[in-house]
Amino acid sequence: MSETTIDTTELGEKIVNVLKTIYDPEIPVDIYELGLIYDVFVNEDYDVKILMTLTTPNCPVAETLPLEVEEKVKSLNDVKSAEVEITFDPPWTQDLMSEEAKLELGML
Repeated sequence: MSETTIDTTELGEKIVNVLKTIYDPEIPVDIYELGLIYDVFVNEDYDVKILMTLTTPNCPVAETLPLEVEEKVKSLNDVKSAEVEITFDPPWTQDLMSEEAKLELGML
């Protein structure tokens, strides 16, 4: 019997592509390039857990952004469930932004 193995790398890339469609409302850069996504975990049951942060604990989208991330990731066919965990450890800094994001914001 051959078991179907999922390509977690491929699924991870799909998840990243979805994350790149979600923007911080105050900054014209997606949350992935901003460095708000700390980690993405995918297990064999297609359950996804995303560890992310916000630019500040008082971020105006603290309630809605994690839900948007969960909904968009859940919309992928291969994903069974998605959970977002918010952490402020380590706190977000501009150093976490990609070169692309810094360029976009005129910081380079």
